[in-house]
Formats: sequence, C-alpha cells, structure tokens
Amino acid sequence: MSSSIIAVVLAAGKGTRMKSAVAKVLHPVFFRPMIHHVLDTVIHAGIEKCAVIIGHQREAVEEALASYRVDTVLQKEQLGTGHAVLCAQESCAGQDAVLILCGDTPLVRPETLQEMIKLHQRENATLTLMTTLVESPFGYGRILRDTKGHITGIVEQKDASESQRQIQEINAGIYLVKHSFLFEALSQVGTNNAQGEVYLTDIVALAKNSGLPVQGFVHPDPIDVLGVNSRVELAQAQQTLQQRRTLELMIAGVTLESPETILVSADCILGQDCQLEPNVRLSAGTTLGSGCLVGTGAVLKNCQLGDRVRIGAHAVLIGCTLEADSEVAPLTYQNHA
Repeated sequence: MSSSIIAVVLAAGKGTRMKSAVAKVLHPVFFRPMIHHVLDTVIHAGIEKCAVIIGHQREAVEEALASYRVDTVLQKEQLGTGHAVLCAQESCAGQDAVLILCGDTPLVRPETLQEMIKLHQRENATLTLMTTLVESPFGYGRILRDTKGHITGIVEQKDASESQRQIQEINAGIYLVKHSFLFEALSQVGTNNAQGEVYLTDIVALAKNSGLPVQGFVHPDPIDVLGVNSRVELAQAQQTLQQRRTLELMIAGVTLESPETILVSADCILGQDCQLEPNVRLSAGTTLGSGCLVGTGAVLKNCQLGDRVRIGAHAVLIGCTLEADSEVAPLTYQNHA
C-alpha cells in the first residue's frame, strides 16, 4: 500500500509559543519526545521511508532521531513550510507520493494515515488534504470550498477576511501529494503573504486552478490531528495518550484504581488480573506477571515481576527482578540499574 510513499516530517521550527529553550519536537509527551510518537505512527502506518526536516537545535534533534532509520534534511533558514518540503526534494526522488506531516502532532494514529492513503489512492487524487472541524478556529488555516463543496484553497489566519475567519473547517496540516505535482508546484509558490514565507498551503489552490483533483479527508476527532503549540496543549496531549493507554490496559484485563492518576508507558507488559492502585508509575519496559498488586504511589522502572508479586505503597524500584509471590514493603527504595 505504501511502498512508494515517503513521509516528510517537518521538525525545523523553533516553537516560540512553547516559551522554552528546548526544541518543540523534543518536549517529552508520555515518556518520549514528541517527534518519536509521530515517527512511530508513520512506521505503524506501513510507510518505510521517511525524511525529517531539521533546523532549530539540529544537533539535539539529530541525536533524538539516532534510533530511527530516517533521512535528516537541513533547512538552513526558516522560510516557511513550503520551503521546508522543497529541501527534501532529493530524499523524495523515486517515490510516487509524499505524505507531509508535522513533528508536533503526537496524537495522530496509524489508522488515520492508512485511511487517508486509501482514499487518496481510490480517488486517484493529485492532492489529499486532511481537515477537521473545531469550535474555535483562531490561528488555523481555513478550508475554502466552492458552492459544490469542492476544496478550492486554504487561507491562513493572518491573510483571512472577516467572513473567512468564521469558517470552522481547518487545515490539519497533513497532506498526501503526488510527487510529480508537488515539487513543480512548490517551485511556483511565492512569498506574497503576511509572513513573507513559502506557504505549503498554496499548493492546494495551484492544484485546483490546474484542474487537478483535490480530495478532502475530514477527520472527525480534532484532538487526534492538531499540533502541540503551547504548554497547555502539551498537557492535553499527555492526558490523551495516558487515557488511550489506560483504556487499552483495562480492556486487556488489568484493574486500575483512579486510572486518570496512573501512568504506564507503552513498552510495559502487564499480565491479566494485575491491580494498580492510584498514582502508580510504570516505565522503561517493566513487566508484570499475572495477579500482581502495585500499591499507591509506587514507581517501577525497568523491573521484571513474576506472578502475584505485591508491591507496597510508595515503593521505588529500578532495574529489579522479583520472583513469583514476592512481597516488597511500603516505602522500599531499590536501584539495581
């Protein structure tokens, strides 16, 4: 399905609204840098080739990408999203289509990308654009449609008229574009806008004006596809990923008391009939056998527990291996890292 598709992940920006010395895509969300969630989604969607556009704090971002098989492409100057994609032209050679998404969207699901790809291929679209509907669209690019409902373009907040700013359908910032059209179109995009930048969004109008098919993929759940631009949105992303994980665990047969207070990283494995009391934190590949009880406020990192192990309240265990039916007293601290 996706062997001829390359993903281009935009991760060169400063993220000034985060008010941080750390590059935005490196901010941790649910145990991992934000960009790791995006790359994992790309991989799980079946896309094997990926290029990441880097710029701000390039060395730190490159270091964070060391465990992934990706091309890193330097955008020396921040001249807009369209310019960023142009920088990846060499990496995209030989591909039929280019999937473009941002490194600050940690909530995007693999199934969402797969459905978008299926629609694009089924409709033989030149460009497929993901959109969503929000109650408060301030700050987002608005989707322009004609009287028949066809997408005709995108207008950015700073360039939008008063009537256009009332539009609630917004650009989710994820595009799937035929390679044969993308780079030729980007070479035609100018900088005549409020930002003086090369807007990637301008390729939508270019496709439409050339009579090429533009397809809209409307995603029903805005939280899944919106970017993280502030500490508030960072906390919302953390909460959403936490909720997804706790739901997954409960469906699998794990009892969680006060699930909204419990954090279990995606690389942990828990057996059936385990019970986690409030404020428990499990991470770094911790494994629990069946029937384990982890008391209130306990923290386990890189631990291996046999069946029916009981961990007392507020114990902190790092790198520990415990045999079946073991008991750990409350307030115990053990570090075998």
